[in-house]
Amino acid sequence: MTSLKAIDTPSPNFDERTLPISMIVLHYTGMEDGPSAINWLANPESKVSSHYVVEEDGQLIAMVDEDNRAWHAGRALWRGITNVNSASIGIEIVNPGHEFGYRPFPEAQMQTVTELVADIVRRHHIKPINVVGHSDVAPERKEDPGELFDWDRLARLKLAVAKPGARLVDPYWSDGAFLLALERFGYSISDGPAAVRAFQRRFRQDSVDGVIDGECRALLFALLIEEY
Repeated sequence: MTSLKAIDTPSPNFDERTLPISMIVLHYTGMEDGPSAINWLANPESKVSSHYVVEEDGQLIAMVDEDNRAWHAGRALWRGITNVNSASIGIEIVNPGHEFGYRPFPEAQMQTVTELVADIVRRHHIKPINVVGHSDVAPERKEDPGELFDWDRLARLKLAVAKPGARLVDPYWSDGAFLLALERFGYSISDGPAAVRAFQRRFRQDSVDGVIDGECRALLFALLIEEY
């Protein structure tokens, strides 16, 4: 477990891992307030959980031991991994989400998230490409942590993949070719428009419209020519 100061609030919702830890999945809680989310994650009837919760004031809650599989990702896929729960550590970030008034993540909260991700990455040797959002691994079902999450902050510390910068080149792929490239990068493309929106929430946060355009093609092309 993390060495960061945390309040221990155990959840009974876990089982054994069948894969080594190679991923971190970031979520927002998507409920009206933090206490409601924590109570739900600790409720055996909910059948959901996470390893950690980060409150808006930066308080860290530990709920499931990292050695166990928490139930946070659901039906998901990332870079060929279909049992994402077994391969990942789940972090829930308190935020009402798109349903209850999505808002920016406060500085104190982002500071704790950053420290926690850095600690987990260091201990488990997780690659930046495997620090992902729930929408990355389940684009047809999820939107979190959403377009307001500060991925650039993690990327600057080499904790997540950075958005490609200047001198982008449009490869002029067809839409079908773009989706195949997106699948090669790691996404499920079972729902094409949802996969495009998930990509945009991560790498083009100012415009999440599900439309494949030159900017999207150029961003994905730049990502694919990097070695991850």
